Amino acid sequence: MFRPKIPTMPTPTGHVTPPALVEPTTVVPAAQTFTPAPVAPAPASSRPTVQLTPGTALALVGGGTAVVLVVGAVLVSMLLAVAITGASVAVCAVVLRSLLTSQHRR
Repeated sequence: MFRPKIPTMPTPTGHVTPPALVEPTTVVPAAQTFTPAPVAPAPASSRPTVQLTPGTALALVGGGTAVVLVVGAVLVSMLLAVAITGASVAVCAVVLRSLLTSQHRR
C-alpha cells in the first residue's frame, strides 16, 4: 500500500516504420508595405487606473495578514530569546555574587 507504483515503459506493438525524409524548402519574402495606424496623443496628466476586483482585494488582505503574522511571530520569538538570556545572566550573577561573598566570610 505504501510502495510507490513505478509505471512501466510501453513497448511498441505492430510494425514500426522509420520517419519519412523531409526536404527543406526555401522561403522567399514578398514585398509588403505597411501603413502605421494613427496614434492619438495621450494627455500629460493621465495615469493608468488600477482596478481592484474582489478576488485581488481578498488576495491582498490575505497576503498582508500573512506578512503581519510572520513578522509578529519573529519579533515575539526574538523578544522571548532576549528575556530568557537576560534571566539566565541574572541568575548567573546572583550565584557568582553569593559564591564570592561566602568565600570572603571564611
